[in-house]
Amino acid sequence: MDEQRRSFLKKTGAAGVVALAAGASAPEPALAQGAGPGASPDSPAAPKRMTFVTLRSGDAYGLGVKTDLGILDVTKTGKFVRSPAPTTIDDLIRRGDRGLTELVKVALARRTPGFFVAEDRAEFGPCVTNPEKILCVGVNYAKHAREMGATPPKQPVFFNKFNNALNAHQGTVRVSAVPAERFDYESELVIVMGRKARNVSEAEALSYVFGYCIGHDFTARDLQSRSSQWMIGKTCDGFGLLGPYLVTADQIPDPNNLKIEGTLNGEVRQSSNTSDMVHNCAAIISYASTLMTLLPGDVIYTGTPEGVIAGYPKEKQVWLKPGDRLTTTIEKLGTLRFALA
Repeated sequence: MDEQRRSFLKKTGAAGVVALAAGASAPEPALAQGAGPGASPDSPAAPKRMTFVTLRSGDAYGLGVKTDLGILDVTKTGKFVRSPAPTTIDDLIRRGDRGLTELVKVALARRTPGFFVAEDRAEFGPCVTNPEKILCVGVNYAKHAREMGATPPKQPVFFNKFNNALNAHQGTVRVSAVPAERFDYESELVIVMGRKARNVSEAEALSYVFGYCIGHDFTARDLQSRSSQWMIGKTCDGFGLLGPYLVTADQIPDPNNLKIEGTLNGEVRQSSNTSDMVHNCAAIISYASTLMTLLPGDVIYTGTPEGVIAGYPKEKQVWLKPGDRLTTTIEKLGTLRFALA
């Protein structure tokens, strides 16, 4: 053991990281301000009161934890203390904490600058990187249904994206590479599943959620309308933005009471609340689980509020173009930013 690592372990008690894997309990870490006490019955092995990011290094993704000291690089820290903690968000969701809570506690106690990345210098990946399923719900806000001339559906309307669509905070959607012209924005709340769910009731549905994040269901309307199937207008490369944060469910006790806002080049275009959903998050999960088995890491886009370009009168529809910059902000979840090229 080198002297630097020996000193670190002695000063912080980092040997507890290994002990935790054997069943020892750990106190909750002091995370970023705003993280409240947990109340959601997620998997017993799931972490509480944490906000996660995916850090990108070239083509590789690693797990990050948002703290008051910056984003903790879990991969780098875990290698230094030889922790069994997960180093990717997918591993964390599927296999549980495994020492992560203790690792964060140790890193915050030591305050080693090399373990933390300033947010304005971080390179982000999608906050979920390998979901088995990406489900999306259409026409799921009452005011959005009205602007589109649609009747609010009696049951959730599902369509899908694929993993090639995944994109990240501060990412770029290359619309110039897509054979389409009518590009539109769709700001959305996204559910990330934490437990296997099949035929679950609405009353218990939210207990199966790992966390929530911001999503953007970027859309090519002219491709979407080529047939009754919406998929080709929805899952072009980079059309599924997720991030910057994945916030554990215990910090979002009511996902259907969150302010949501989308901007285009600084102008507010969408401003609503998730309370306007036709089918709330619990209803979406419950209904989906009657049709298919939902697995840990599955992603569900819950629909977009009013204000989309497709809802404007035709003479006022000015479609998105390269150079445009967009944001989506959701209460308690942060702000997702991206640009078009």
